[in-house]
Amino acid sequence: MRLLGQRDHGEAELRRKLLTPPQPFSRPSAYNAKSTGEARSKVVPQVVEEICPQLVDQVIAYCYQHSWLDDEKFAGHYISGRSNKGLGAQRIRSELIQKGVDKEIITQALENCEIDWCTKAYDLATRKFGQPLPTDWKEKSKVLRYLLYRGFFQEEIQAIYRDFED
Repeated sequence: MRLLGQRDHGEAELRRKLLTPPQPFSRPSAYNAKSTGEARSKVVPQVVEEICPQLVDQVIAYCYQHSWLDDEKFAGHYISGRSNKGLGAQRIRSELIQKGVDKEIITQALENCEIDWCTKAYDLATRKFGQPLPTDWKEKSKVLRYLLYRGFFQEEIQAIYRDFED
């Protein structure tokens, strides 16, 4: 409940987090000790519990039953949030794939979002490099590399020079 209360999760991401055994908090052994000999004598091995996969399946089913878990809704919120941070569709797609969201759901969510990626790329480039955008080949290649790193497609980057000429 705590995980879903903090933010939306995809099923695969939540399953991975639930299957990871909790690590008990322990202060470093030298924190309270006055000497290293004393610290070594107080080391107590801690037993980590094994988590039952069937129990995790029940938790996932319970979350679906109460509509707390939805990969489509998660993908939509994730695309919205990451695009507001200046990332392009290509990078967002790869991040969602890493989080275990199905490729069809990602494609559908990207098609349904009402984001103008060319305008996002132009706003990001002008914020970083100033207006007007550089036209010198060397400076223009810096803009290109920066936007490619942020996850924008080549066509979108070319469009900012073609469509936003002042």
